Amino acid sequence: MTTLVMKFGGAALGTASGLNQVLSIIAQECRCWDRVMVVVSALDGVTDMLLDAAHYARIDQPRGYRRIAANLRTRHLAMVDQAPLNRPDRNTLQADIDKLLSGLLDDCQAIANKLSEELSPVHLDALVAVGERLSARIIAALLRQKGIRAVAVDGTDLLVTDEVHGNANPVFAPTAQKAHDTLTPMLQRDMAPVITGYIGATSRGATTTLGRGGTDYTASVLSSALGADELQIWTDVDGMMTADPRAVTAARVIPRLSYDEAADLAYFGARILHARMIAPLAETGMPLRIKNIFSPQQAGTLVSSGPDADESEIKAVTATLGLSLRRPASGSLAGVTRLVGKTLLESLGMRSDVLIASQSAGSSFVCLVIPTSIGFDGVEGLQRALRTKMAEYPEKMPWSIEAVSLVTAIGSSLHRAPNLVSRVLEALDEFEILGMALGASNCSVTLALAQQDSRAAVARIHELIVRNDSDNV
Repeated sequence: MTTLVMKFGGAALGTASGLNQVLSIIAQECRCWDRVMVVVSALDGVTDMLLDAAHYARIDQPRGYRRIAANLRTRHLAMVDQAPLNRPDRNTLQADIDKLLSGLLDDCQAIANKLSEELSPVHLDALVAVGERLSARIIAALLRQKGIRAVAVDGTDLLVTDEVHGNANPVFAPTAQKAHDTLTPMLQRDMAPVITGYIGATSRGATTTLGRGGTDYTASVLSSALGADELQIWTDVDGMMTADPRAVTAARVIPRLSYDEAADLAYFGARILHARMIAPLAETGMPLRIKNIFSPQQAGTLVSSGPDADESEIKAVTATLGLSLRRPASGSLAGVTRLVGKTLLESLGMRSDVLIASQSAGSSFVCLVIPTSIGFDGVEGLQRALRTKMAEYPEKMPWSIEAVSLVTAIGSSLHRAPNLVSRVLEALDEFEILGMALGASNCSVTLALAQQDSRAAVARIHELIVRNDSDNV
């Protein structure tokens, strides 16, 4: 029995043409595979709307969050109206939508009733989970109309997570047991579960979210838990690209990546994949395909295990935000890294990792990767929070703080290719390099640069990729 897991993001579901493509693709794959599971995100932009509703509630602005609830109702019912559902199914689905949005208003009111308290991540997770629940019910209903025995399944009934609200991690053993107990009977009866991505629950039943892009992570964990044969990520681009096509017009699809290359590409800024989703697939050797819903005939990108490449090569270049800290003294870095990690978790509910740490006799330098989801405003907020914290320890924390750009070249076996790394450095000979690191996977070289140099540096490194591809033709 072959099992396929398919994940569809909000951009794919957010338009009538995209939704029709999604339904057709699922129907086609149901004819090709014995068992199919579907994991869906909220519609494009819905999570941001729900976050806005929470903040309106936080400042006791009921008109604001009620308007958002009304807009969400109109948008989701418009999807239902476009489909040829019979009246009983349509009425049932509309009742489900109204019930979920009524619960949203109750959650907003609960937040507004506690104005003296900070906005709790527990309340926030419960509120934003509505987006995935809405889309899963609609997709399941539309698939049933096509003759597919689809059923909406809530991720809180499958994924058991830790208690880090806003950026939770699944706990694999209990998740695998729940997934097996809930989904296997459905699959055995030729049903197609349509599962909410992004959300899970603690062992005590509190709703959690897995961080932005967490639907990928849901699909990855469930694929591994049930021993699926393949995971497909369907999006609105042709696959993983050699660079961000919005910044580099010559960017092209990468036909194949190793697990390590894909993980580094996601970690350092490629928005198609959630950085943590690769590990569960790598452990089981499950192939991952990234494809375009509007060009399903294209091969896309295959991520899989395989022998190391005979020759090292650079396959992609990314740019993401970083935060550098420097002081005119040597000594232990433990205190400042703890402070930064604690501040990031408290102010934004996120974690970061030290990417570069270097010292000389009279200077110390630390550079951290900042999650792409927080944006420039989030980086500025983090800088302010850090300066406030450091002001409490003026003697121990004489650190200067600066936002930087982390430009990363991704490729295979770079630790065995100093000549290739030197070509990257030579391409950037006009820029000041603040720091440099070879990734632990040996699939990435990251350079810390001034933010204004980022775009030009990415273009220079991408020229190396294009030149290498031309030489190999």
